[in-house]
Amino acid sequence: MLRRFLAMALASVLALAIAAPAALAEERVCRGTIGAVTVDNVRVSSGAACTLNGTRVEGTIKVENGATLVANGVRVKGNVQSEGFQGVRLANGSVVVGSVQLKNGLSGGLASVSSTRINGDLQFEANRARVEASNSTILANLQAVQNTGGVVLTNNTISQNLQCKENNPPPTGGGNVAGDKEDQCAAL
Repeated sequence: MLRRFLAMALASVLALAIAAPAALAEERVCRGTIGAVTVDNVRVSSGAACTLNGTRVEGTIKVENGATLVANGVRVKGNVQSEGFQGVRLANGSVVVGSVQLKNGLSGGLASVSSTRINGDLQFEANRARVEASNSTILANLQAVQNTGGVVLTNNTISQNLQCKENNPPPTGGGNVAGDKEDQCAAL
């Protein structure tokens, strides 16, 4: 009986030890400012404003509908994602190891990526907000598709392709270096 009890207790402890690493990463809801600390994931709640200064994000940043993110000198191991943002600004030597996906930005809003390194893709899609990328390095593709708030692309280095389709008005800018420049961005 004692032997059976000890075996069951040991099995329970081992099960917890094995399951512990599989626990979900903690999500930090940002309303206000987060400084130079390390966090798992960041979520900017609907309608909220968040500033990250020198913050290290081990996972992903999600910017919800009507929310605003200002990120200065951040390092993000995952992606930066938003559908329906009011504003997103990545700047001042920020690094995103994943991709940046900004979709359905609100009219009157702004998405600005400047002096930032993105190891994946930078995607601007179906935004009514103005979208800009300048003086940044993108190690995959920069894609701007179906944006109506204006697209400005200036002095970016894109390892793969610069692709622009169905933007109205057409994108403006120049001085971009890319593997291939396609469609509306052929002259940029």
